[in-house]
Amino acid sequence: MIPFTQDSLPLTARKILKNNLLSHLCIAKEAIKSNSLVTKASILRNSCTIGELPDQFVNAYLDEFTNGHGKYAVVSLRRRPFAIFECKRVGVEEGMKKGPQTIEKAKQGAYVARTVSSLQRMRFSDGQMGGLIQKKDGTIRFGDYYDLMAQIIASQDQELLSRFILTVGVVSNHGNWFTSENHNKELKVLAQSYDWLLFLTDAGLSQFIDELLFNPTRALSPAKDAFLLSYTGKKGVNQFTKVKIALSADVALQSYFQSNLKAIEGWFNVIAPAKKCLSVLKNELETLKNKKWEEIHG
Repeated sequence: MIPFTQDSLPLTARKILKNNLLSHLCIAKEAIKSNSLVTKASILRNSCTIGELPDQFVNAYLDEFTNGHGKYAVVSLRRRPFAIFECKRVGVEEGMKKGPQTIEKAKQGAYVARTVSSLQRMRFSDGQMGGLIQKKDGTIRFGDYYDLMAQIIASQDQELLSRFILTVGVVSNHGNWFTSENHNKELKVLAQSYDWLLFLTDAGLSQFIDELLFNPTRALSPAKDAFLLSYTGKKGVNQFTKVKIALSADVALQSYFQSNLKAIEGWFNVIAPAKKCLSVLKNELETLKNKKWEEIHG
């Protein structure tokens, strides 16, 4: 954790890595990124990669910033995660009923979900979804896919965990994927590929838009302002994207999510696994987070 002040902005990757606390990282000059965690104009870059090492990459994250003083965290991350999240977004052209990219997005998501993890799917003769995973000695464990997945997550077996990655997909409707109860073929492809598939309802997205953009409280107005300043047709002015956001808008959104956590959980339906709820996913992620990954990956 490293403190900073408003006067020290921008927080570029090179400036961050010059800090004495980070001298042990020994990142080669060519491996240092040109990113800035916070720009002079107070624009924050989410999950800002500042450099790379052979088996890791180094990210900076803003921890807090109030009244001109703050601190940020510098974290070295292993290249192999224990879980991934993918949000599949598609656009709808005027006059069309659904986005033409849906099947391509579904295939992309299915490819990622099926190839990143050592736990693989297979279809049993009775039509049920099975799973199999191979150990180093060549032996194979197999069984019901979700039973086997739960066993791996709960285990301390380094061989089973070392190449296992929990895959989570997030989709929403808006005229593209139909509804969580009425799956089209693209949604079925994703449901049979990701370990978990979450569906953001139109009601949830509508509430978010209403409370953040149409009728925001004074505390949430920075999020609206950042959104309106973006996508004006001018380059370099966006303050509300997947990658960067105005610092004041980030503070407003963090507060909004923290205060409305229970309501926001209700915005999502679980498509797969069937009859499971978000609390199970949260428990699985918590269990995986607490594994001794340094020992598992050697």
